[in-house]
Amino acid sequence: MHPHPYQPLILAVDDEASNLQLLRQVLQDHYRLSFAKDGRRALELAQQERPDLILLDVMMPGMSGYEVCAALKAQAATAAIPVIFVTALAATDDEVEGFAVGAVDYITKPLSPAIVRARVRTHLSLVRMEELRASRLEVVQRLGLAAEYRDNETGLHVIRMSHFARLLGVAAGMHAQQADDLLHAAPMHDVGKIGIPDRILQKPGPLDADEWRIMQGHAAIGASIIGEHSTGMLALARSIALTHHEKWDGSGYPHGLAGTAIPLEGRIVAIADVFDALTSVRPYKPAWTVAAAVDYLHQQKDRHFEARLVDLFVGQLPQMCAIRDRWAEQA
Repeated sequence: MHPHPYQPLILAVDDEASNLQLLRQVLQDHYRLSFAKDGRRALELAQQERPDLILLDVMMPGMSGYEVCAALKAQAATAAIPVIFVTALAATDDEVEGFAVGAVDYITKPLSPAIVRARVRTHLSLVRMEELRASRLEVVQRLGLAAEYRDNETGLHVIRMSHFARLLGVAAGMHAQQADDLLHAAPMHDVGKIGIPDRILQKPGPLDADEWRIMQGHAAIGASIIGEHSTGMLALARSIALTHHEKWDGSGYPHGLAGTAIPLEGRIVAIADVFDALTSVRPYKPAWTVAAAVDYLHQQKDRHFEARLVDLFVGQLPQMCAIRDRWAEQA
């Protein structure tokens, strides 16, 4: 059985030819392999071939495995490649040093073929999961930008309001991962505008009753585009798309939800979205001052917005203004 050209590439580094031969026997049926007998050659191959995983001996003449790993992590091109140390050193201090320079795991000699295969498989699956997460996030962000291209807004709007939402989420008690998911899901809030006709979406004047009813459909369209997901960032994105126009007093759309029946993420994004819209220039209005926008948020307590979240937002106002300044529109 020969490895497929698209199977993961593993770089094995050891100054003992017998150890490299053993790793060849253990892994050659399932992976592409590359070999180096010293640290400098390992660094050259890592730069040239970009392996998916490196199995690295610690005790080698010249550069030690620790030095090689540190050098790999110092270069942007190789920093993300997972390194597993393969070593006879088994003391806790040795392991601590290895993890300190960036290794993800240790395999001790003498090598057990079953353990080598299991550890390699585990860490390659983690790499794959990270690649999938990154590519999914990229798709989500691009869809958010697609909605902005249809509207009279810029991509900077979704960046600003997403960071407002993350900051407010943390203040409201979300843990770090939840807040990061909110940051990445919030750009999808208006993706349903893709399904709204240009004559309505880009109308320079106010919408009539029929046009407004069609415009309100973007919330349900957005939820439909994102689809049903049981958990994770896309489930959060769907909830935001569907509920960010609901109002605390029940007068919002599409379902007239009120109070805590509106998911927390929808309540948060409602404030973040409105604050940015008010303080930004639009074709139909000048930018409001921050003070005027804050007054509006206070006026809308227990009407459009949850009062507690308004207070938390205003309590973070210096950080919110720093976000506005960082991603300001260019005149």
